[in-house]
Amino acid sequence: MTGVAGRPAAYGLALVTGALAAREAGVVPATIRKWVQLGHLSPAGHQGRSHLYRLEDVFAAERAARGRRGSARG
Repeated sequence: MTGVAGRPAAYGLALVTGALAAREAGVVPATIRKWVQLGHLSPAGHQGRSHLYRLEDVFAAERAARGRRGSARG
């Protein structure tokens, strides 16, 4: 069974740290924090003091960010 973009269905349900989320999205960890600050991404949980994110949400925030950058170039 596959989910979004041919990834396994459970792929988006995995909770990952900000560092791993950044690596998967191809950005630096500061970008993940900025997306949270701007309200484009919300933590799905916590492990100690670390925020955890659903990869599905990270990829959605990445698509939205790339879409905004592309439209600004006109």
